[in-house]
Amino acid sequence: MSVTQALLGPLLASGAPKPLITHYDDATGARIELSRATTANWAAKTANWLVDELDLEPGAPVLVALPAHWQTVGVLLGAWWCGAHITDDPQGAEVAFVPAADLDRGKGARTIAAVGLDALGAPVRDLPGGVADYASDIRVHGDDFSPLSPVGGDTPALLELSVDELVAETQQRAESLHIGRDDRAMSTLEWWLPGGVVDGFLAVLAAQASLVHCTNPDPQKLDQRRSDERITVELN
Repeated sequence: MSVTQALLGPLLASGAPKPLITHYDDATGARIELSRATTANWAAKTANWLVDELDLEPGAPVLVALPAHWQTVGVLLGAWWCGAHITDDPQGAEVAFVPAADLDRGKGARTIAAVGLDALGAPVRDLPGGVADYASDIRVHGDDFSPLSPVGGDTPALLELSVDELVAETQQRAESLHIGRDDRAMSTLEWWLPGGVVDGFLAVLAAQASLVHCTNPDPQKLDQRRSDERITVELN
């Protein structure tokens, strides 16, 4: 069972319409909320693209060099769904997911996928030849995903952690961070690998909670946000 099946599956089974991630960017004033079902659709499209277009197999290295963002959620869960090994090194990676504004971070990967990080998921214009536009390319792929190959528990998942080890780590961190089921967790953590992604994102999924992530946080807005979003736990 993949990381995505282990962590997202229970959330879908217990309430697919419930919010999973609410993303604020105080630099632009954007607020985007994705339900569990919508998140699963983005992840499925990503996984289908990786398998159908790039022939990705379980254990294949994939660079994800993206900030905390709702699009990063789709990238990570989609990559793990088909068994990708998330790395921090573009050299030898089958695909590198990088910000559209920093394509050089993907040099050395077989394919570079530019992620626009637009609030509404708009496509990236005027990309160099050979660079894929993540948002545009995945849209034509299906909203459901069925792995062609089973993802074993010993498959590499995140740096040196296997699937089983990563799932166990996220569950332990959820307990340590006191995140409970149906909590609303607010975070300003950067998603560095591996700890930032585990504490700032995956632990929330493992607890079957929901995440409110604030990018470029404005301290003057956080108090009101705690009230508006009914925050019950904070991750800092």
